[in-house]
This record gives sequence, structure tokens and C-alpha cells, in this order.
Amino acid sequence: MAIVEPFAALRPAPSFANQISAPPYDVLSTEEARQIVGENRFLNISKPEIDFAAGTDPYSPEIYAKGAENFKTLQDSGLLLQDPASSYYIYRQIMGEHAQTGLVAVVDCNEYESGVIKKHELTRPSKEDDRVRHMEALNAQTGLVFLTYRSLSSINGFIDKRVSAKPDFDFKASDGVQHTAWTISDTAGIDFLSSQFEDVDCLYIADGHHRSAAALRLCKARNGSGRSSRFIAVLFPDQQMQILAYNRIIKDLNGLSSDGFLGELKQVFEVKENFELSAKNELSLFLNGEWLGLRFRPEYISGDTPGESLDAALLQRHVLSPILGIEDSRTSDRIDFVGDIRGSVELEKRVESGWACAFKLFPTTIEDLQLVADSGGLMPPKSTWFEPKLRDGLFCHML
Repeated sequence: MAIVEPFAALRPAPSFANQISAPPYDVLSTEEARQIVGENRFLNISKPEIDFAAGTDPYSPEIYAKGAENFKTLQDSGLLLQDPASSYYIYRQIMGEHAQTGLVAVVDCNEYESGVIKKHELTRPSKEDDRVRHMEALNAQTGLVFLTYRSLSSINGFIDKRVSAKPDFDFKASDGVQHTAWTISDTAGIDFLSSQFEDVDCLYIADGHHRSAAALRLCKARNGSGRSSRFIAVLFPDQQMQILAYNRIIKDLNGLSSDGFLGELKQVFEVKENFELSAKNELSLFLNGEWLGLRFRPEYISGDTPGESLDAALLQRHVLSPILGIEDSRTSDRIDFVGDIRGSVELEKRVESGWACAFKLFPTTIEDLQLVADSGGLMPPKSTWFEPKLRDGLFCHML
């Protein structure tokens, strides 16, 4: 049973939702945030270093204090409003032909620790520290954790009926994604949803491992006082998930010539020209200005665990480590990762700017993610890129 509860959100005045909300703090560099802050005012709260001169330490105490000051200013001006009573919220996103509709709620920090809320990634202490300090300064959680669960027709049917009502806000952000929300504040609706989640055995983190880990740390520091034992999330049924590939670019060929590198790859892959990436165990390689298709040879596709059988893990084990000498993709500066939202053009541009080659992967499936999480395993670094992203600032959880 997963503990899923309503809460009283702090959120933008409806007519200002588009101007206030912003892309999530961790998908933008500081410089990118500076360029778009005018139409995404919550960036002054989620990335307050943009209010300081370039080169200022983004983790200094005055940065977090400035974020808290900006947060209070939006509240004092009436642009962020506190809901009077606990509610659930429906949050729908439409990106091109893809639509996903989730439930905004709070979940239990202790269930993150116990494994009812299942993770599939390691977290970095420095990134946890940043989010803990941010929550402490604001006394709030402002970034949404992206959770998924095995779809239930009862919840889907309820939400389908409720989205026929007039929404609280409905806008298209500058990235072309439509964002729409509804409030469920009636007792019958709240009780129904709470009871339905009693039949959900577990929740899976799709995106937001550092936010979740930071929330648990803050909960422990405060001994669960106030609202600190809960963290804010959006729960989407697994059948609606859209996962894009997370591609790799390589800085150098570890002393090999292009021909020598291809020779090594032919031991691991079947190499083909005029190849269209279409299935698991297939990759595309951009090298010397052209794309080649790679299909793992059968003897290279096994793994002892679900995580070790993923293409990203196979690539690490059979190519990045033994051929290219990249032992740890998390720490090496000879590899970088590019979400497939940027397309093949971005990979080509990076290689043409001086990188040696790029690998384009087939997307990991939600079933793969669940298998890994259910086994207690870990995904390889940068295995999934979920789209569309959840906007910061649309729903805040006051602690």
C-alpha cells in the first residue's frame, strides 16, 4: 500500500501560471536560465544564482537566502496563493501527439526509505545538499518528483471524468507543451482517490531522485515535524509514460584510429550502413561524418540482472570500458550525455565541433525501469530521459 495524500498547495494565481512557472531547475544551466527568466519568473526562486554576477558560488548561503526572499516577494504580491484546504490536483501535459495526466499529491518520506517508493539511480551527495539547503531556506518544496505506478482503470476513469470540468489554468509554455490543471477538493473525490491508492503496492521514481533523497534528509533533521514527513509528487499511470533515449558522445577514441575503433566494434556488433534504429540491442554510431548501425551480437546481450541487460549497461561493459578506457561514466570527462529531445542534429553538431563520435541508443522502456527497481537494482547512469518535463512553481508544498 502506498501512502498518497491531498495537501494545500501554494500555487500561482491562475492568470499568471504561465509567466511564473519555469522549466525544472536541473535541466538548465545558469546561463540558459538567465536568458529566459523574463518569461519564467520562478527561476529566480529555483535558480537564484541568476540574480548574482557570473562566477558567484551558486551554493553560497546568500544564494539560498535570495531564493527565499524572491519566494516571499511573489507571495506578498499575490502572485503565489495559498489554497485554504487540502486537495488533490490533476495535472495534464500535452507534447505534440503525446498526452499524460497525473495526480499531484504528497507521499511519505519513510516509504522512500523503506522501498515502497522504488528508486533506480544512485544520488550524489552534493546535489542532495543543494536541494536540502533550498528546502530549508524556503521552508517549502517547489520541485515536483515524477512518480509512476501500474495503471488502475478505476483511477483513470475518475480522472477522465474530472478533466471535462473547467480547468484552473491552461497554457502553452514557450517549449510548446500544454499545461492544464484541475482541483479535486470535494470530500467524495478525495476519499475515492485515497482509497484507490490503497490498492497500489508501490510507486516508482521516474525523475527526481535527488529531490526525494533530500526530502528524506530534511524529514529526519526535523524529526518529521510540520509537513516535513511528506514530499510533493505527480503520479502518472505507467501506460502514459514517454521515455526518450539518453545518448552518449565520446571525446576521443583512446588512441585508436577510426578504422581501428571500427575493427574493435565489429567484434561486439554487427555493423551496417543505411540502418534505422528500431529496437532494443541496437545503436547508431556517428563517426567521420556518417551514421552506422550497430546490433549487439547475441553473445554480448546477456546480463545477470535486469539492469545489466540494458543497452546502456551493455555499451559500458563491452565498449566504453574495454575499448575506450572509460571505466566510470559518472565521473569521466571523456563522455557526455545528450537527451534525445535534442535529436540527432545535436549529436552531429557536437562531433563536428571536436568530439570523436556519438552513440544514439534505443529508449529504455517503462517495463525495463520497473524490472530494475523491483529487483532492487540500479539503472546505468543516464538511462532515461522523460518528456515532457514537469514545470517548477505550479504547485508548492509548504513545510
